Amino acid sequence: MDISIIIVSFNTKELLVSCIKSVLKYTKNIRFEIIVVDNNSGDGSADAAKSLGATVIENKGNFGFAVANNQGFKISHGEYILFLNSDTEIHDNVLGEVVPWMKINSKAGAVTCALRNKDGSLQATGGYFPTLPRVFSWMTIQDIPFVDSIIKPFHPHHSKSLFFKGASFYKTQKKIDWITGAFLLARREILEKVNGWDEKFFMYVEDVDLCFRIKKLGYEVWYLPKWSITHLGGASSKTSEHSLLSEYEGIKKFYKKSYSSWQFPILRLILKVGALGRIIVFGILEGTQSAKTYAKAFRIA
Repeated sequence: MDISIIIVSFNTKELLVSCIKSVLKYTKNIRFEIIVVDNNSGDGSADAAKSLGATVIENKGNFGFAVANNQGFKISHGEYILFLNSDTEIHDNVLGEVVPWMKINSKAGAVTCALRNKDGSLQATGGYFPTLPRVFSWMTIQDIPFVDSIIKPFHPHHSKSLFFKGASFYKTQKKIDWITGAFLLARREILEKVNGWDEKFFMYVEDVDLCFRIKKLGYEVWYLPKWSITHLGGASSKTSEHSLLSEYEGIKKFYKKSYSSWQFPILRLILKVGALGRIIVFGILEGTQSAKTYAKAFRIA
C-alpha cells in the first residue's frame, strides 16, 4: 500500500462524501486506502463513507482530532499517511504526484500542498514555531508592513490584517516549521517514531506539536504550492469563538510541553496583552460580540 488517507469526520456528511469522491476520481498510479474515523456524527456520515468503500471506525463520542487520527493510523497499511480534512476536495492527481516527490526527497518528513478557498484564493497552511518573539509579533505588531520579514511569523496569513500581506508567503515552495492538519502527508516510519499525534490536544495546535517532534528527529517539513486542493475550512468547528479559544488553550499546552518552564508565564502575559488589544480594536470594528469573544480569550490566557 503506497498511501493511507485518514479522514476524521464529525457531522460533515455532504462534505465528506464530496471529499471521498474527489479522492476516488482523481488519484491515479498509486495504491491507496481511505480510512474514515467518525466522531459520533448524527448525520449518517459513517454509513455514507462505507457506501463509498472506505474503512470506517465509529466512535461513541467526539474524541477530538488527535485521538481520531491515531485510531486511523493504527489500522492503516500505507508507507505514507495522509491526514485529510473532510471539508477538502482534490481536483487532480495530487497524491499520485506528491508521493513520488516524497520518495525522491528522503529528508522530507511531512509535506503539504497549497490550500485554496472556494474562489481559488490562497489560504494559510502553516508557519514557524511560536517562539516568544513570534507570539508577541502575532499578538501586537504583525500588521505593520515588513514585520514578517524581520520576525519569522507563527501565522503568516491573517485575514483580519489591515495589509493582508500573508497570502504572498504561500506562493513559493519552501521549508517551514509546521503545516496544518487539513492536508498533512507524512512517512509511516516517522509517525511511528514520534508515537503519532499527542492526544492531550483536542483540536488546534496539535499539528504544530506533531511537526515540532518530526523536526526534532532531523526531518524537514515542506510546503509545496505546485499542487493544491480546495479547503472550505472550519466545517467541524462550532464557531469562530470556539476556534480562537481552542487555539489559545493549544498554545499554552504546547509551551508547557515543549519549552522551558520560565517561558510559560511570559507567554501568558503576551496572550493577555494581545487579547486586551483585540477587545478594543475589534470591539470598535466589529461590535460587542467580538469584544466579548476576546474578553473570554483574555480570561483563559
